[in-house]
Amino acid sequence: MNRIAAVLAAALLAAPQVAAQSVQERLNDYPTAARADYVFGCMATNGQSRDILEKCSCSIDVIASILPYSKYVEAETVLSLRLTGGERMSIFRTAAMANAIVADLRRAQAEAEIICF
Repeated sequence: MNRIAAVLAAALLAAPQVAAQSVQERLNDYPTAARADYVFGCMATNGQSRDILEKCSCSIDVIASILPYSKYVEAETVLSLRLTGGERMSIFRTAAMANAIVADLRRAQAEAEIICF
């Protein structure tokens, strides 16, 4: 019975570390280049000051905490394809799945704007 208690205690002590690690991994799954690209675009839109740099950096950190990088890439791809003209690209403007992907990014951006700006 002591052996079972020891294994159980070890598992319980390790659980918060595993949970913290997975959250940390999720926060860090955005490559530096993707974060920098977002910050550059944000600063181009909002201004080139140190204050805006900090707000834009905060914004991508909040987005990264909400949306996994794979979902961020999907949304950016859909948005990019929506800018492309032509009949074949209309599916990216009208499909429910494409709209849902972009809506998730827009919600994350809205939350980031509330927190950071």
